[in-house]
Amino acid sequence: MSEEREYDGALDRGLEGVVACSTAISTIAGTTLLYRGYTIEDLAANATFEEVVHLLWFGRLPNAEELARFQRELDDAQPLPSESFGWFHGLPTEVHPMDFLHAVVAGLSLHDPDANVMSWEANLRKAIRLTGRLGTIIAAYDRVRNGQWPLQPLPGRSLAWNFLYMLHGKEPSPRRVRQLDTCLILHADHELNASAFSARVTSSTLSGMYSSIMAAIGTLKGELHGGANERVMQMLLEIGSPKRLEAYLDDAIAAKRKVMGFGHRVYKEGDPRAAILKKMSAELTAETGRPELYEMSAAIEEYMHDRKGLIPNVDFYSATVYYSMGIPIDLFTPVFAASRVSGWCAHVLEQYSNNRIYRPRGKYVGPTGLRYAPIDER
Repeated sequence: MSEEREYDGALDRGLEGVVACSTAISTIAGTTLLYRGYTIEDLAANATFEEVVHLLWFGRLPNAEELARFQRELDDAQPLPSESFGWFHGLPTEVHPMDFLHAVVAGLSLHDPDANVMSWEANLRKAIRLTGRLGTIIAAYDRVRNGQWPLQPLPGRSLAWNFLYMLHGKEPSPRRVRQLDTCLILHADHELNASAFSARVTSSTLSGMYSSIMAAIGTLKGELHGGANERVMQMLLEIGSPKRLEAYLDDAIAAKRKVMGFGHRVYKEGDPRAAILKKMSAELTAETGRPELYEMSAAIEEYMHDRKGLIPNVDFYSATVYYSMGIPIDLFTPVFAASRVSGWCAHVLEQYSNNRIYRPRGKYVGPTGLRYAPIDER
């Protein structure tokens, strides 16, 4: 086999089709997504986010006693330590929220006695703290940048309930809590996506849970990954009216501008999460008096399918779902992170259980045979 043959194929194009590790956490199976063997449709319809987190970390759904104990542990982890509140007034808030989230997570690592302890028990405690606290950080950030004092979570409430309460300053309705809980389930994990892979690469060096989650947060920020949902909502508001939609899309296609929220590296017949979110979008936009947002989204979906053969991914309809919940557009990706941190932690825990440092090869395409010349001869 020639050297050229050895390196051909997908290695040069984003590792497409390359199997990088064995995992039991989640997989895309045909037209659906499985978490530990359960379909995403089943879990989204019946489970709570806390149950799904337990499933991702421990490999099974909890019984009643296990769930009550796990919920108490997450509940205890939701409040931020007292030393962190100075950060919200000391750090600049006129920054991308994902950068702020990254900085606060780094700060929390400095005050965690388990930060550099690598036992299973210590890593599990860190996973609980991170999953419990990311929503608290995001809500506190939004309130401080709007001149309000951050709220602490109330005890005995779910992660979804407390996030909506801390963000809006009032008790959320059970229906809205359930809707957000469903979104958290849908975003919890997704096989070896870019941010999960970056978490695994970082953890493979034994850098630690906090470093791994910070790497994942930085990866999720990109508009080709978690940041796409923000761009979708900005596009819808820019179009403004169904009457302007076709002309806008015709111009975008002619100018070769990317229409965000479409296409997927793995799904070719439809993203099952998008189908669930599409139904939620129709319901939420009608409830909040903005049905035209759903109507435009559905029309864009039809246009992109007919003209480009593309299907919506999870980012497309999550935009109007989050917007209808009153979540600021630039917090869409941080809310994604508040869910996906559960999957990231699952991947880090799994990586540590059978670790080998990632060290792929690169196909060299540069020159060879060059010789150094003195500076006055160049």
